[in-house]
Amino acid sequence: MSSSIDEQILRASKEIVVKFIEAGRTSPSGFPEIFKTVYYAIKETVKGSEKTPKEKEK
Repeated sequence: MSSSIDEQILRASKEIVVKFIEAGRTSPSGFPEIFKTVYYAIKETVKGSEKTPKEKEK
């Protein structure tokens, strides 16, 4: 995974968590836990998208 993609994953994760805080879905004190959850979900989605669903089945 390139550093550019890693940076994009970090940026997207931060933006999502900030939106959750703004919307009242989580508090700033919950940032570390929710950030990890969001980050790994995005990372897995990006990594998983490198293969098509048919390729994953093989």
